[in-house]
Amino acid sequence: MSRLDTKLAGRYMRSRRSSRMVSMITLIATGGVTVGVMALIVVMGVMNGLQTELREKILVATPHLRISTYGKGIRLDDWERVQDSVVGRPGIAAVAPFVLTQGLLTAGADYHEGAYVLGIESDTGAVATTGLASRFMDGDLNFETTLDVDGAIILGRRLGERLVAYPGDTIVVLSPMGAKFNPAIGSLAAKFWVFEVTGHFETGMFEYDNAYAVTSLETAQQFAQLGNAVSGLEVRLDDLWQARNIGQEIAVQLGYPIRVMDWQSQNAGLFQALELEKLAMGTVLLLIVIVAAFNIVSTLTMVVRDKTREIGILRAMGLPARIIRRAFILQGALIGVLGTSLGTVLGLLLARFVDSRRLIDLNPSVYFIDHLPVRVDPADLAIIVVASVLVATLATIYPARQAAILNPVDAIRYE
Repeated sequence: MSRLDTKLAGRYMRSRRSSRMVSMITLIATGGVTVGVMALIVVMGVMNGLQTELREKILVATPHLRISTYGKGIRLDDWERVQDSVVGRPGIAAVAPFVLTQGLLTAGADYHEGAYVLGIESDTGAVATTGLASRFMDGDLNFETTLDVDGAIILGRRLGERLVAYPGDTIVVLSPMGAKFNPAIGSLAAKFWVFEVTGHFETGMFEYDNAYAVTSLETAQQFAQLGNAVSGLEVRLDDLWQARNIGQEIAVQLGYPIRVMDWQSQNAGLFQALELEKLAMGTVLLLIVIVAAFNIVSTLTMVVRDKTREIGILRAMGLPARIIRRAFILQGALIGVLGTSLGTVLGLLLARFVDSRRLIDLNPSVYFIDHLPVRVDPADLAIIVVASVLVATLATIYPARQAAILNPVDAIRYE
């Protein structure tokens, strides 16, 4: 059976000819809550989408942990010993050596491109430390050549397009290492390497697709003049969120000069900026809900003035003040719940529409990704819903209290 306070709340929310202005203001207050909640859901979804998309793109070619050394010459000579000490630790899924250096690529006489040359094991199979191999458009990790060249190389899609280099073509790469003095020209002469392009990869991350070239570990060792050494080790974990803790444990175990960097530390500036922007945008948009709460205060205040005589009669008939107070609190809460519900539904629909249609394009050279993703986090959604209903309910305290303390005699005589 419905309680009296619930009936009163419903009665005061219904439009009557004498109080249409109050009902209109009630609709405006409800609309304010709706717009605020919808904006919060979409914007929080955008920030979460950026974080999730960037994390996934970064981890395509970035391992959970990267083990290297301190010093000018970043090379790991006893990498087999280090690898043996890391393999088998709890939480470690795979460990593999890598070489990372730079080179100047050219596919013609007049155009050159600087790029990172990444050397990885020819066929990592089940022990792959990144998902780079799964993003190959053509070619594979066997690095097999059909021409008489120094090795095979796989280019990022954007890099290959700029060089106009496709599978079967050859490119020349100038190595910064191993330059020798040439008496004929009176200066150092870099060594030229001829590679056969055997494929392309596309990660969706501008930095990788635009400036990375992949070759076999052995070829990269020779290219970088490392001998049997490598640049470091890549580690994949069972749980990527444990990277910082496991990395610290490995660093303590191996000691100086071993250096362990987790994926979060390697991109700390980017993720911290996104978190700060998410907090700032959420705070600003929460003000919309607070403004809507002020509308609720004004709405209930006008209801109190409109129903003063009726409230006085009810109080004179013995209706307790707590029932009056509870009725106005329920009315404000109903506005909050209705506005929040509508805002949640509209926000989720809008977020899904923007994400599925990829309506907003981004410059990948600036934002690393080519469109604006939207991912609604259930935890954020719950916080938004609870906060908006709570703010709307708290806004009812003052007008509800004013209604409850009305003197019955004065209220009946009110005109």
